[in-house]
Amino acid sequence: MPVNKNALIRYKTIDACLRNRMRRWTLEDLINAVSDALYEYEGIDKGISKRSIQADIQFMRSDKLGYNAPIVIVNKKYYTYDDPEYSIVNIPLNDQDLKKMSEAVELLKQFRGFNHFYELHEIVQKLEDHVYTAKTQANPIIDFEKNERLRGLEYLETLYQAVAQKKVLSLTYQSFRAREAETFDFHAWWLKEFKNRWFVVGVRKAGGMILNLALDRLQNVSFSENMPYLEPTTNFNDYYKNVVGVTVSPTIRPSKVQLWISAQHAPYIETKPLHPSQVILEQDENGMVIQLEVQINYELEKEILGFGEGMRVLQPGMLQRKISERLKLGYSNYEREINNV
Repeated sequence: MPVNKNALIRYKTIDACLRNRMRRWTLEDLINAVSDALYEYEGIDKGISKRSIQADIQFMRSDKLGYNAPIVIVNKKYYTYDDPEYSIVNIPLNDQDLKKMSEAVELLKQFRGFNHFYELHEIVQKLEDHVYTAKTQANPIIDFEKNERLRGLEYLETLYQAVAQKKVLSLTYQSFRAREAETFDFHAWWLKEFKNRWFVVGVRKAGGMILNLALDRLQNVSFSENMPYLEPTTNFNDYYKNVVGVTVSPTIRPSKVQLWISAQHAPYIETKPLHPSQVILEQDENGMVIQLEVQINYELEKEILGFGEGMRVLQPGMLQRKISERLKLGYSNYEREINNV
């Protein structure tokens, strides 16, 4: 049952009073204590009514939040806990609580790659430890795609802050094709994830080409002081509107790509489109034909090749020939292996 912030302040204040057995608490004392707490924490200066405090006490006595607080009245005047060791903050978690906390921990743990969530790390660790000590460790219900060996995630905090605070970066970067690493200034505009791989997107100089730099190819990241930051010249959504993946060409126009998908694979493509522009042109018992309006890039080719015999390019002819050549090359590689066995 959801509880608002003010209610929690009231319950915790009443709890703190009743745990203090060095004095006796009348209903008026509890009203004053709760009124002071609401003013201190929320700036509420109208106080609290007698009826509201009585309702809070009854609520704490109930099992609606699992409190079942043993609140008793002594001499028909003073409120206290019948069990001197009781507190609402010490109540054990039930199975439903533990299940929800376990799921929340598994969900929050996915943000550990972001170093700028440092405080969140501590909260997650506390939750995880609490759940672990409260029940036997079980297999997670939610399993997110992740790569524990992925390099470069330690730079996410600096990159994130550079974008948020509009600071220029000094990067040492070595692409897969470069023989040596290069250090240069970089104006980071966005962070983008694709297929569990992270990229920082921006430019090296005014009017320069927009670059996607893979975090796992970074060797060093720091702030470049005393240099004016270049604002993005385009919107994030507009920039990636016509591509699958992260590779965008400033000179290539989107093409109408038509693909045939076998009946076996059609449900997957229909429920998880390759791109937001996807439309179904034809569909029968043998499969379906879809159309995308996208740039032809490396990521699109990989997506098509990943479906093997279950997908065929109908047009444009240039893409059809390229995929055909890559499949032929792959087949020849297997053929050589088979013949050598």
